[in-house]
Amino acid sequence: MKNIVTGGAGFLGSHLIDKLIERGEKVLCIDNLTTGSINNISHLFENDSFEFIEHDVINPIKLSCDRVWHLACPASPIQYQKNPIKTTKTSFLGTYNMLGLALSNKARFLFASTSEVYGDPEISPQDEGYKGSVNTIGTRSCYDEGKRVAESLCFDYFRTHNLEIRIARIFNTYGPRMAKNDGRVVSNFICQSLMNESITIFGNGNQTRSFCYVDDLIEGLLLTMESSCTGPINLGNPNEFTINELANIIKNKINNEANFIYKILPDDDPKQRKPDISRAKKELNWEPMNNLDKGLDLTINYFKSII
Repeated sequence: MKNIVTGGAGFLGSHLIDKLIERGEKVLCIDNLTTGSINNISHLFENDSFEFIEHDVINPIKLSCDRVWHLACPASPIQYQKNPIKTTKTSFLGTYNMLGLALSNKARFLFASTSEVYGDPEISPQDEGYKGSVNTIGTRSCYDEGKRVAESLCFDYFRTHNLEIRIARIFNTYGPRMAKNDGRVVSNFICQSLMNESITIFGNGNQTRSFCYVDDLIEGLLLTMESSCTGPINLGNPNEFTINELANIIKNKINNEANFIYKILPDDDPKQRKPDISRAKKELNWEPMNNLDKGLDLTINYFKSII
């Protein structure tokens, strides 16, 4: 089996590649290294089953493959808001080009979508039938609407060309290889605590998130690709925590003396995130196995090693 993984030098992509290599499959990693890091894949450079191509998916490329795993796109607000036009281009043109590549190879295509397609939700938990509450002209819309139009494009290729597609809507995921400066709440809190800085909380801290450890998420992606379920399918941990609760858990694990600083909540920041994973349980026989306590310990040990 020959796999193409776009965004393969990123946090999720590199973990996915490791699992595919472990299964004895060949992997061609595509990444322009805007947010990905060579450090995440350098351990694979001597492996004959691995190849890396530095390439931006907004430009077409011709390759042979059996599977396309399309993960390429900046995923944290700090990253995708740096160049919002490029983010939208990556979501649309990148997906368009990779769908064309999959079609030319008659390959199965998995698109890494996001819980952000639900916007600032009006229901909880969020199931796949919920159409979302997204500000189409807000500062986050380059990512939120970019992923929504990419999903639309995937289904048009499915309906028009009978292309085998799989769509996974990924909720907040954390673990080793997160970038320490990407602005995500878990990495922010851990790094600030390790460096004896105040923990920065946006809003009043009562907004909620559901945190899935990376190993569980990757297992969900692998099962999604091999299943007969087109999707979309939610992948995430349904255990919900407030940001204040997360901050206190990390504070108690690293630095009991840490202070909290509260800042204004960014526009359109979701107040609630909790996936309904009924479809994943039914179609994939999947649910997360790692609780937040265990996952945070593993993640903290990783950041200790790089700070």
